[in-house]
Amino acid sequence: MSSLPMASESGPDPALVAKLQAEVRELAKARDAVILAHNYQVPEVQDVADYVGDSLGLSQQAAQVENPVIAFCGVHFMAETASILAPEKTVLLPDLDAGCSLADSITATQLEQWQQQFPAAITVMYVNTTAAVKALTDYCCTSSNAVAVVNHIIAEHGPDVEICFGPDMFLGSYVQKITGHHPMHIWDGECHVHAGIRPDDITRVRGEHPGADFLIHPECGCVTSVMEYVAAGDIGAEGVQMLSTGGMMGYAEGAEAEDSERDVIVATEVGMLYPLRQAAPNINFIPANAEASCRYMKMITLEKLRDTLRDGSGEVKVEPSIAELARVPIERMVAINP
Repeated sequence: MSSLPMASESGPDPALVAKLQAEVRELAKARDAVILAHNYQVPEVQDVADYVGDSLGLSQQAAQVENPVIAFCGVHFMAETASILAPEKTVLLPDLDAGCSLADSITATQLEQWQQQFPAAITVMYVNTTAAVKALTDYCCTSSNAVAVVNHIIAEHGPDVEICFGPDMFLGSYVQKITGHHPMHIWDGECHVHAGIRPDDITRVRGEHPGADFLIHPECGCVTSVMEYVAAGDIGAEGVQMLSTGGMMGYAEGAEAEDSERDVIVATEVGMLYPLRQAAPNINFIPANAEASCRYMKMITLEKLRDTLRDGSGEVKVEPSIAELARVPIERMVAINP
């Protein structure tokens, strides 16, 4: 298991936030830039973005952007994906060191060696990977469409098709169980934040909030255990939902439409609680683990976003030969909706 530290959040000064947000909006207008932000970004960055969403939604937006500049508030592989899908655009990442422990869990060399062990297999890689890994991949996926991607492959190639799935072992295990597809090899990788949400966290929080709905991201370290608990009847299946971050937003929007108050436990990175609470203020969203904060996502600040828009710094550009190969599995991912 990775021992990367988890970030802690402190409340920013509202007056400074307002000043910086005004600067960011003015600079974005002057540069004709669109600001894309992931759901795990700090609230003040989410508030200034033109679009906030999950990996799939951000990829779809990047492919459709008309502005010449994309300021990407996320981590490095996401900015790479935007550059691959919109090669004629200038993609700016406010902090080039904003990486991803899951993307780091597999290299292109490791993937090549793995593929050599299973030469007949179709390779499916979670979008949380480098461009070089994507260039060796048949299909990319996100947590919101991973099941749909694997089902598509089975429909196209038959029930005995062999699949190499990576790099997230928890998402892979979840997809394998849901699809009932047995010839599936799963890479032993993880997101350090999601892996840190353990069954004990779930037991404790559910005990504190009996009857609460329970939303869990398929990357979480507790996902396999939770699925087993549900199958055994130890956890009531009615309130348990395995959802991507986009799926969680859909849940919040539906709950708000119902106009009912309830407790909802959320097992994912804590930045997700902000857009959920914005979408459904009547719902009491509770983190399964309040310490599950990605230090890489939190490296993007308003100050860094302002600076990158002002200076045109932090450009992310994928080498054309890599981009050409990587574009194929990404476009397949974007085309397959859950």
